[in-house]
Amino acid sequence: MKAILAVSVLVVALSASACSSSSRWCEHDATDTRVSDSYCEKNTPGYEWESDDSAKKKSKKKKSKH
Repeated sequence: MKAILAVSVLVVALSASACSSSSRWCEHDATDTRVSDSYCEKNTPGYEWESDDSAKKKSKKKKSKH
């Protein structure tokens, strides 16, 4: 019985982490290239977390002043 409970907990934990990893990722800021999450986890300058929400915000074009 304990083995079934342990397996259930493991499955839930893996499912939860899989969902969160697909909603955000680490990118090199200058090139918008997806990189290993370790860069953002270490707070490496020039790398930032991105998500589906920020992709929508980036698509807006800024008006240029002449």
